[in-house]
Amino acid sequence: WLASRFSDLMEVTHIKSLEVYMNQLIKQLEKNKIKFKEYLYFAPYFRKRWEDAFVHHLNESEKEKIYLYGDRYYCGYLWHVFSNERKSHFVKTAANKAFDMKTKPKCYVFHQRLPEVLLIERANTLKATYFEQEEDVYIVDEHFTWTYVVTHESDFGPYYSEADYLN
Repeated sequence: WLASRFSDLMEVTHIKSLEVYMNQLIKQLEKNKIKFKEYLYFAPYFRKRWEDAFVHHLNESEKEKIYLYGDRYYCGYLWHVFSNERKSHFVKTAANKAFDMKTKPKCYVFHQRLPEVLLIERANTLKATYFEQEEDVYIVDEHFTWTYVVTHESDFGPYYSEADYLN
């Protein structure tokens, strides 16, 4: 019982710390006069779309092997498709450069464990440095043709990848 309660407390604490990061990102966007809209409770849909775009080539068994989702072992992170080398990608400096150079008329920003999604229009001014303090944040264009991901692990990411198909 105690272990279960401790686990629940740790999850709540982690979510609260992620909310702090999201608030910092929102303040940075406002400071740089980047307009955005915030949508609550849309993140589960965006996480599923992200999985469909960037992990569609793996079957359920392969997804389980890389701990893509679930509450066992490594808590299930979508970015495990990159850290387990199951999808081509750029990493670290190359990922930052690819993201910075990408034309970004619109993009969405969402976290692995938070419910809100930010829609950023005229996002060309967004730079990788805006997300340096984020954890487990996913940035995608409006058609999910590319993604930039910053993880909570200093040894993993950031990652940049393109989908295998175009919408």
